[in-house]
Amino acid sequence: MLDRSEVLHVARLARLRLTDEEVERMSRELSKVLDHIEKISELDLEGVPPTSHVVDVPGGLRADEPRPCLSREEALASAPAVAEGGFEVPSPGL
Repeated sequence: MLDRSEVLHVARLARLRLTDEEVERMSRELSKVLDHIEKISELDLEGVPPTSHVVDVPGGLRADEPRPCLSREEALASAPAVAEGGFEVPSPGL
């Protein structure tokens, strides 16, 4: 089970503020995730090809070709805040 300091470290890396109750819950939940990963690492996957989807997805990616896009003015027209010609976003404030 992950201890409090490990959860707080992960939260800091993710720029999250957690209450004491959330730290306890995350400790349990993250520990369950790590337990599942440990079980998966015990499997013999020799010869199993890597996959990006669990089912076959033919033509899942389109060709990367240039095409027309919105002008800057159109893209920013409905933005809640604009600064220096781009979207203005709040600072993380940690």
